[in-house]
Amino acid sequence: MGKMVYFFGEKGKESKPLLGGKGANLGEMTKIGLPVPPGFTISTQVCMDFLKEKKYPKGLEKEINSNIEKLEKRSKRKFGDERHPLLVSVRSGAPVSMPGMMDSILNLGLNNRTVKGIEGESKNSRFAWDSYRRFIQMFGDVVLGVEHSKFEKILDKYKRGRNDTDLSTEELKKIVEEYKKIITSKGKRFPQDPREQLKMAIDAVFNSWNNKRARIYRKLHGIPEDVGTAVNIQVMVFGNLGWDSGTGVGFTRNPSTGENKPYGEYLMNAQGEDVVAGIRTPKDIEELRKDSPKVYQELMKVYEILDKHYRDMQDFEFTIEKGNLFTLQTRTGKRTAQAAVKIAVDMVKEKLIKKEEAIMRIEPEQIDQLLHKQLDPKEKERAKVIAKGLPASPGAAVGIVCFSAERAEELAKKGKVILVRNETSPEDIQGMAVSQGILTARGGMTSHAAVVGRGMGKCCVVGCGDISIDEEKEMFTVRNLRIKEGDWITLDGGTGEVFIGKFKLVDPEMGGEFQILMNWADGIRKLGVRTNADTPKDSERAREFGAEGIGLARTEHMFFEGERIRTMREMIIADDSEGRKKALAKLLPMQKKDFIGIFKAMNGLPVTIRLLDPPLHEFLPKEDKEVRKMAKEMRVKFKTLKNKISSLAEFNPMLGFRGCRLGVVYPEITEMQTDAIIGAAIEVNRSGGEALPEIEIPVLSDVEEATFLRKIIEDAAKKLIEKNRVKVKYKVGTMIELPRACVTADKLSKEFDFFSFGTNDLTQTVYGFSRDDAGKFIPKYIEKGVLESDPFQVIDRKGVGSLMKICVNLARKTNPRIEIGICGEHGGEKNSIEFCHLIGLDYVSCSPFRVPIARLAAAQAKIKNG
Repeated sequence: MGKMVYFFGEKGKESKPLLGGKGANLGEMTKIGLPVPPGFTISTQVCMDFLKEKKYPKGLEKEINSNIEKLEKRSKRKFGDERHPLLVSVRSGAPVSMPGMMDSILNLGLNNRTVKGIEGESKNSRFAWDSYRRFIQMFGDVVLGVEHSKFEKILDKYKRGRNDTDLSTEELKKIVEEYKKIITSKGKRFPQDPREQLKMAIDAVFNSWNNKRARIYRKLHGIPEDVGTAVNIQVMVFGNLGWDSGTGVGFTRNPSTGENKPYGEYLMNAQGEDVVAGIRTPKDIEELRKDSPKVYQELMKVYEILDKHYRDMQDFEFTIEKGNLFTLQTRTGKRTAQAAVKIAVDMVKEKLIKKEEAIMRIEPEQIDQLLHKQLDPKEKERAKVIAKGLPASPGAAVGIVCFSAERAEELAKKGKVILVRNETSPEDIQGMAVSQGILTARGGMTSHAAVVGRGMGKCCVVGCGDISIDEEKEMFTVRNLRIKEGDWITLDGGTGEVFIGKFKLVDPEMGGEFQILMNWADGIRKLGVRTNADTPKDSERAREFGAEGIGLARTEHMFFEGERIRTMREMIIADDSEGRKKALAKLLPMQKKDFIGIFKAMNGLPVTIRLLDPPLHEFLPKEDKEVRKMAKEMRVKFKTLKNKISSLAEFNPMLGFRGCRLGVVYPEITEMQTDAIIGAAIEVNRSGGEALPEIEIPVLSDVEEATFLRKIIEDAAKKLIEKNRVKVKYKVGTMIELPRACVTADKLSKEFDFFSFGTNDLTQTVYGFSRDDAGKFIPKYIEKGVLESDPFQVIDRKGVGSLMKICVNLARKTNPRIEIGICGEHGGEKNSIEFCHLIGLDYVSCSPFRVPIARLAAAQAKIKNG
């Protein structure tokens, strides 16, 4: 291995893979002249080598010692010196930001001798012993594995309800001694040698790459396992030296709204972890103008430099030591979807970035946050506000209260939960992930709950000091109310309000910067974006979201309502064609009415309507009780009906009597559905609208099926059009769901105007997986590395994707004008959308709420791949 350790300033922001985000940015800030305490970074490569070999690479200790000597010269201090001791922080820093997931240690270098040197040098005994107390607590927890709660219990005993700043020097000395006893009682040893402390701390930071919360975070955010973390060793500066010192977190723009205004929080006489841990509720950054006018002006310059230099919102930490400002780290800030869109659009307007860069900065899945439900304004009028905190992450959430991450995981399997904590910690990550919303009694807008909640797109209210939580009794009190586990509450993450009870949520409205960004995306993307919708309401909503038509309307969904299911059952149990036609004649006006509504909602846009797909037994009851009820309604004998149902049962219905096979055996079904589609189109066109139906045949595998069914459709359509003398532009196509259809696409394309990949069934038939049962083993396949991802969620490019490419190439050889799209669930997933762009599809189709996601992902695919 080559060079392993880099002093700040040797490399910059381009070296994130090597030095992690924190180390690369500390180097960059040093290079551009910001006040950064000196330090050095051990590379991510060392981490992965250490975790694999369980020892340091050869030469590492020599490089570390060499850089420690540089720090000693720069700071004019020495490691372990009793008069002028060097103290450092040891922090993690992965190439991809993982806030709070790995471990850090502050004040390293303190021991029974150097604490006295700090005491004499600072002339502040309380500061020296508070720093030593903090160091032992962090070292004991992170490095020695002593439970954090053990230290907190001792601390709480001495605080007696006071703030930690109220503890006297004598009390702090007693706490230090009790901390040491706790460590000894656990069979551990607190080292006095600073170099031994440093080695143990570096080991612990490297090992924290594989701690439980870090693994969960990587899994949730799709971060590779093999990138590792760097370790940053930096000279300590102190915010707890007195009331002319402090610490804070700044965002160069508002992370919740995106407003171009300095945003942040700080605490005087405190260290960094006090702000993010929510131990004390911090002050708004504007109050620093009064507390320290000189530092405030310097800090505003830092905001401006970082924002313009990085051309993105930065989340940075700072410390004020005796009136001197230091910047400790910066990273691209986590933000809500609303903020992400506003910042991207504003930066284009400010000429900091181009439109293409703005589009690439928004994760398609972030757009989902913009579609979060809000509290119904009518409901809100009668809702009782019981408390109010800080609005850390927008949207609204309804759920039952629980007080631990473990309970959240248990209860979320049964319903919706809201996690309520004094403050969250990285250990709560999984409970936060499964909760609808998060409520904390302490902490500010930069606390762990706020940052992680925003990143997850969870509704989050923090710093809600009105509530008093008793985690042991699993309840919180507010005013004269007691809210226990299992009680319903509602959160409004936009206002910070907490309501008692369960209230209705409504879909959001979008505009402003979002529409600007979407217009840019629409101007760039090549792929069309349609929607999967079966009702006029869904169609209208999708059109509002920018859908350019319907790529899949499932006709079978229309048969399950009220009187329709009875009529459908009449058709199924009929003994002959005449009986079926009689029942179908009753269904015809119902289907026609549905299609009229959809055509009107999609006026002027194409509507792909899939003919009946599921096997007929799905429309029939299974339990004897229900069969008897149906027999009575249909006036047939129970035994006769039971035998009919049994005759329709299949061992493998997904590959059975369904789709086009129903149309071939019972052509009257295809005739009726065509009459309903074309009849609805005629009515809409006659009234001045424009219906553009596309009739889609499902589960087709053979060209003879295509020829047979197309003739039925065209004959029925011609008859209606000629009778009514109204023009209807319609297309006939098929769903590509079977491997045989893919490899015979050159023949099928001669018969059709369009193809639409049904990738759900295509994935089933390529893998031989049952979609309904694969959930039992696919998660284990992913966990064990057998599969990279769930092929029902992300297109399998090697297998399913190869067949799709074969199909597209064959089809266009014999029918260059054929339109080809996709309508499976993959049509709203960004990786799959990129693949559809690469193989030259014309459009993707997805659920209404994923239409904006698909529009953005399609634009990103074009920018990335041309």
